Amino acid sequence: MRIQRLYKILKTFLQYGLDELVPKKMLPWYAKLARFSLFWLRNKHQNESTAQRFRLAIETLGPVFIKFGQMLSTRRDLLPPDFSNELALLQDKVTPYDGEQAKQLIIRAIGEERFNQHFTDFNSTPLASASIAQVHTATLNIDDTQHDIVIKVLRPNIREIILADIKVMSLFAGIVARWLPDGKRLRPVEVVEEYRKTIIDELDLNREGANAIQLRRNFSQGTPESKKYDHVLYVPEIYSEFSHKNVLVMERIYGIGVGEIDELQRRNVNMKLLAERGVEVFFTQVFRDSFFHADMHPGNVFVDATNPDDPTWIAIDCGIVGTLNKEDKRYLAENFVAFFNRDYRKVAQLHVDSGWVPKNTSVDEFEFAIRTVCEPIFNKPLAEISFGQVLVNLFNTARRFNMEVQPQLVLLQKTLLYIEGLGRQLYPQLDLWQTAKPFLENWVKEQMGVKAVFKKIKDNLPFWNEKLPEMPDLLYDYLTTGKHHHQQQSELLTQLANQNQRQQRNIIFSVLGVGFLVVSSVLYSQQQIMIAGVCAAISALFMLSSLRK
Repeated sequence: MRIQRLYKILKTFLQYGLDELVPKKMLPWYAKLARFSLFWLRNKHQNESTAQRFRLAIETLGPVFIKFGQMLSTRRDLLPPDFSNELALLQDKVTPYDGEQAKQLIIRAIGEERFNQHFTDFNSTPLASASIAQVHTATLNIDDTQHDIVIKVLRPNIREIILADIKVMSLFAGIVARWLPDGKRLRPVEVVEEYRKTIIDELDLNREGANAIQLRRNFSQGTPESKKYDHVLYVPEIYSEFSHKNVLVMERIYGIGVGEIDELQRRNVNMKLLAERGVEVFFTQVFRDSFFHADMHPGNVFVDATNPDDPTWIAIDCGIVGTLNKEDKRYLAENFVAFFNRDYRKVAQLHVDSGWVPKNTSVDEFEFAIRTVCEPIFNKPLAEISFGQVLVNLFNTARRFNMEVQPQLVLLQKTLLYIEGLGRQLYPQLDLWQTAKPFLENWVKEQMGVKAVFKKIKDNLPFWNEKLPEMPDLLYDYLTTGKHHHQQQSELLTQLANQNQRQQRNIIFSVLGVGFLVVSSVLYSQQQIMIAGVCAAISALFMLSSLRK
């Protein structure tokens, strides 16, 4: 099976002429000879560019490679722009498998009795089909109430297919890392490993359900029972009691795809407000919640246009989420604000302080490199500046200074590129810088100002309240232990001082003893025996004194 799959991959790569990506000088002699043989498969797509052929080959190889291509398209720090742009065209539209087979997988997971009791109107024709799962509509009956739902079910045997393909990818990654001139810079082995972790997580729909519940709660108003949600982002409800590792049951949403610009305009949706809310969604998730949807491509984002003057973003498919710790979040916010103010020195210093680049990095050189990248951008009108591209350029520059790949920042970069792209598509005049700057400045103020101090005290009050009754005992123990410890230190210092004095005295006596011994030798040689004997005796006394403890 693995050999057959490897043969198919090699055949596909050759038929799309991807062997041209390997420099001739890097090929062994037998490979060069094989290129001229009759058995060598020729390029059948010579009219397309190399980047186009690369994308078409990935599409041909199926769902796992398509998903990999989508992930690779976000790594603009690794690929040339033409390759990144081509891979960004990959659509998650995959031929569905048999609907009745999907139904049997769902019944097996939920249980036939429960399925027949609670689920009706199951539609065997899938509503959507993606790389690793497809979605069917149905009606859920709970407590005499009917709910329109969708059921997401993994493709059969998809885990085995994915694991087999990843092994082949790892093999190719090792070859690329070893033989291609840019192999080390591209870090193909690490990229494949990153993809493996991401897609394995997506195979657990319970994880996706938990992510969706968390994201929905973050944007709720009041208690979950009120089911009131703000008008910035809406996340469908998850029915976790019916969900399993390979089946996810959720509320069906009725929205307009965010890419359907003509339909949104036909309904007179406030496109400027919708675009600005997209920016708000991103920064709220990142800086308020430290928990963000990291796969907000057009297929996963819809618009509730029920009230055209008050549109709401709708997010589905929460399989990939990103998180930031407090330190990364603070450094990132300060980086953004420093960029707004064109304070490149601070940007460079923040990268060093955060540990994103080595501590021995020259801040002066790093500042100069950042200025070289960013100053030409700032000469453009703000509305024409790509915020996401600035972040990409910054990471590329930092990587030249040995910045290690930060997975959380890669997801952040990818999400920002998605959001900015969608925002500009909805409202081309969107000034993302001006929209984001007040938000970030307020956030930094809240984190470092008086409010932040009071919030920290408030957060720590329960802990302090718990420890307060123990404070007298802890203070007594500290003072008692401290006094005893101080006494021990004093005794030790006294012993060291006495020992030092003895050593100094012994050295003096030894020197004097040797001196008198030398004098006695000289006097003896000059026949002054009596005086020499006296000096020798004194020398002996000093030497004996130096040997005393």
